[in-house]
Amino acid sequence: MEQEMEYRQQVIQEYRSMLEPLLQYLPWLEKNAGKTASRSYQGQGLSRKSMSFPVYDANLMNFVREASGSGLMDRNYCYVYTRNRIRTHDDERRVIAAAELRDWDILRGILSKYVLEGQTKATLWGEAVQENIFALVLGRMRRIVGYWDKTRW
Repeated sequence: MEQEMEYRQQVIQEYRSMLEPLLQYLPWLEKNAGKTASRSYQGQGLSRKSMSFPVYDANLMNFVREASGSGLMDRNYCYVYTRNRIRTHDDERRVIAAAELRDWDILRGILSKYVLEGQTKATLWGEAVQENIFALVLGRMRRIVGYWDKTRW
């Protein structure tokens, strides 16, 4: 029994170390929920025939950069979606709200989808901010770690 508690505490400390650097962005993500986090570039020399591209808020770019280099990324996130029948933003929010410690990999999968897939689909980062997915995942992860962490940060 004591070994199990030690192992759980070790896992929580590992989760905490992965999560802590991202929590600095949580207030910004919560404040910008429901808002667009990007705008189309309208610079000089851009003609009507040119393709526009999104320009993201610096906070969002820093968050994505930090998240993509963290241990929270799961390159097999698509399996999380198929295994748990997640298809819509409402499904994501429902799964996030019900997540417990045993569902940590599901939270990682949802976060990974938007961070990693956003590197090729320009709209996903802004969509995750607008739909409040990033903030919900980080908030839930913080609650899980806070509940199980015996050192109480």
